[in-house]
Amino acid sequence: MMKQQNNSNRGARVASKVQTLVAEILRDNYSDDKLISGVSLVGAVAHGGLQFVRLFYYSRNDDIDAVQRRLNDITKTVRYELGARMNQKYVPDIRFEYDDTLDRAERIDKLLNKLDEK
Repeated sequence: MMKQQNNSNRGARVASKVQTLVAEILRDNYSDDKLISGVSLVGAVAHGGLQFVRLFYYSRNDDIDAVQRRLNDITKTVRYELGARMNQKYVPDIRFEYDDTLDRAERIDKLLNKLDEK
């Protein structure tokens, strides 16, 4: 009797692989783009039976809306390049989402500092 494999962390593995490959694609193909060169991928989550991966990013650029529009513009090209680099039958759809964790942490620090000053 064959032992059934546990694929419970397969989504995490696929998301991590997609994050790494997309980071390489952005570095290799868009290093001259001022909006994209300041983007760092900070996380990835697979959804929908691994058909969809949300990529979370942080940007040093203050105009997050412009960065998001640029990432949306290049998503199809990045996904095509991802398909060429992945050794998988199906390439998941990707979406970029801004991760505001650092911004929220900074706001909390400022509030705590104001409390200390009183």
